[in-house]
Amino acid sequence: MPLTRRHILQAATVVPFQTVRGAPANSAVTVGLIGSGGRGAFDASLLVKHTNARLVALCDIFDDRLERAKKSIPIADPKVYKNYHDLLASDVDAVIIATPVFLHPEHFEAAVKAGKHIYIEKPAGLDVGGCKRVIRAADSADRKLNITFGFQQRYGPGYRKAQQLVSSGGIGPIRMAHAHFIKGVFTGDEKPSSPPSTYEEKIRQWHVWRDTFGDIIVETYCHSIDVLNWFLDGHPVKAYGAGGRTVEKRGDIMDHCDVTFTYRDSVQAVLTGAQLTPRFYRNVHEQFYGSKGVVETAREYWTHYRDRNDAVTEKEPRDITIDGLQEFVRRIQDGKPENTGVRAAESTLTAILGRMAIDLRREVTWEELMKS
Repeated sequence: MPLTRRHILQAATVVPFQTVRGAPANSAVTVGLIGSGGRGAFDASLLVKHTNARLVALCDIFDDRLERAKKSIPIADPKVYKNYHDLLASDVDAVIIATPVFLHPEHFEAAVKAGKHIYIEKPAGLDVGGCKRVIRAADSADRKLNITFGFQQRYGPGYRKAQQLVSSGGIGPIRMAHAHFIKGVFTGDEKPSSPPSTYEEKIRQWHVWRDTFGDIIVETYCHSIDVLNWFLDGHPVKAYGAGGRTVEKRGDIMDHCDVTFTYRDSVQAVLTGAQLTPRFYRNVHEQFYGSKGVVETAREYWTHYRDRNDAVTEKEPRDITIDGLQEFVRRIQDGKPENTGVRAAESTLTAILGRMAIDLRREVTWEELMKS
């Protein structure tokens, strides 16, 4: 059964919102950062360096992260908040949300209610309930709000060219697809970690525990899954898979998985994800096999295989996160917003479908997922 707002929302209440703060055309958009750790500081630095938006505020519950962010982001004298509600009550036009995954639905909903333009890191949440909460909030948002999730491939020039080629029939009907997210993370000497006993420990260790991280397929491999859904024009109808822990000693998350998703017309896409290679090795790409050609996509390039000895490759000129942030700001300034909340939740739910199939060790349908 395809995902529709009617099936997801059912009798859900609409989230109220405040007046949207709009930025006059071509004026500087003011932005606050919620979650000033590594990813948040990275996004904010690119925003400052590559757009004309003004980062004016930082928020985090930890002083050390706020201090590091102030040193790493090229801004002077930002306002500092320890409570994200206080930042949302300020006069910033927009927020970047880069907090732990388990907090995404809560923080997203609050930002929508506050009437802020939102750039929020993926995924939408770590469980079905959280994703449905994001969908309700996104559907209730003022249509003047620009809402962008950090699925950067959607904004990469190469990805867009490849997707246009595929959607226009340039490689013929897609017969199968592969997604690889393989890289080295571990030395093998990492020590096991004990479950957090305080809220501070929970936040600092959020990336190694499933109930705060969502597991590697949800938090990380969701990038590849979003590309599969995009190019295959919808979510899968079912999935089965396997995964486990070979090297990872921290927390309770997996370090590898293989999942086969079945899409419309019985087209199957295989996701292979692993953190097990030597730390110098990285191989992250997607492949779409049609009746007349093959397309391969990655953050650094895209390739069109047109014949046996005929392949054309085009490289990306820069980190595609820059493209996503530039479009986010430009849409606010031009008054041409997009709301990607539902599709981001759908890609996250697809990752959760894969996780559920791994856990249950059997095939799981989309309908079963949505009822879980």
